[in-house]
Formats: sequence, C-alpha cells, structure tokens
Amino acid sequence: MRFDRRHFLASTAAIGLAGAGRAFAQGYGQTYKVDSDEGRPVANMRLPGEIVGEIPGLKGVTYIGPADAETTLYEFFDYNCPYCRKAASDMVSLAESDSTLRIGLVNNPILAPQSAQAAKVVLAVQRRLGSAAAWSLYRILLAGRGTIDGTGALKAAAKLGVPSAELETIGDSEEVRLALKAQMRMAADLGLAATPSYVLGNTGLLGHPGAKSLARMIAATRRCDRIAC
Repeated sequence: MRFDRRHFLASTAAIGLAGAGRAFAQGYGQTYKVDSDEGRPVANMRLPGEIVGEIPGLKGVTYIGPADAETTLYEFFDYNCPYCRKAASDMVSLAESDSTLRIGLVNNPILAPQSAQAAKVVLAVQRRLGSAAAWSLYRILLAGRGTIDGTGALKAAAKLGVPSAELETIGDSEEVRLALKAQMRMAADLGLAATPSYVLGNTGLLGHPGAKSLARMIAATRRCDRIAC
C-alpha cells in the first residue's frame, strides 16, 4: 500500500529526534594529535570496542570497496549538512584512489526531518538495488544544492529505474524504519554528535578533516592500528 506523505513526514521527524541527545554526553578533545587539511586539530576519541564491533551488523549500511578489506572507514552523515557535501566529494576521491579501502555510509539525519526523508529513500534504494545504486544516489544528492528532502530524493532515484511508488512503499516499511533507527542509535551511543563524523578502527572523528588528513589516518591505522603512530 502506498504510504501517506503526511504520515511519512511525521514518522521521519520522530526518528530524527529519537536518541540523538545522548550524543552530547562525551566531550570534544583529542586522544591522538591529528590535524585537518587546513592544519586545525581534529577532535577524536577512543570508542568502546564492543559497540564499534556492532557496526558491521547494522542493516542498510551502504558499502563501497572490497568486502574483505582490512580497513573500513565509516562515515556518519546527514544529507542536509553542508560539511557533508565536501565530505562526499572526498569519500569519492578516497574510494577511487585506494582500492583496498572499504567505506561504509551510515545515516545520521539529526539536522532536519527532510534529512530523514531522504535517508529513507536511499535506504529503500539500497534495499531494492544494493549498495552500488545507493552509493550512486548518495553522490548525486550530495553533489546538488539546496535542501535535500524525500521528494528530491525520489526524483533523483527515479533515474535509477525504480518507480517512485515502489520506493515510497519500501521507504515506509518497518524494515527501513528500524534500520534507520538503529543507525541513528549507533551514532548516539558512540557520541558522534557532529555531522559528518567517522569511525576508523576504534577511534571516532568529529567533523570532516579532509581527504588528505583521512588518508594519513588510514595509512597510520594500517601501520600501527591507531590514527597516529
């Protein structure tokens, strides 16, 4: 059954508010002294290994890169975060320049109900067509301008060949609702209050440090299992 758009708006708004407040419980500091591409300190913190270990079990995460990669970089993002637009461009650059890196995109739409609407559409695409299509839609949406909402996401997704009505039905399903709720809960439990934020190994990074900085931290993680050796 095709869902009611007003119900869709209300339900995504509720998802966006659930659990996000706990993210502010952890402080902003530096466990490791690392700088952004602009030379500014990057806030980072050690994360509980038992919680980080639950990330691969999340449903609806969009992955790009080899499944057997030794290193995975998770980005927790919001479609209406201006910094996430720059981050998306850098994620593409990292994916293209490092064939042994796996990137996992985790929705954390804490800024606006419209972000949750868009996230549900992309989760519907991921569920219907897989990660490659969801990765393409992520790139399209974050390369655009203005507010990204469910209607805009549906228009962009239509180019992938899936009828909007079908995506609406999937996007309003209990499976997608629970997947989005679990992804946001994970961000909150890890204390990832900023968008974008990243998980690399057992370290959380708050804010976008830039592609070069991320590449340095990925290289360090491979050498010594820390973002700075």
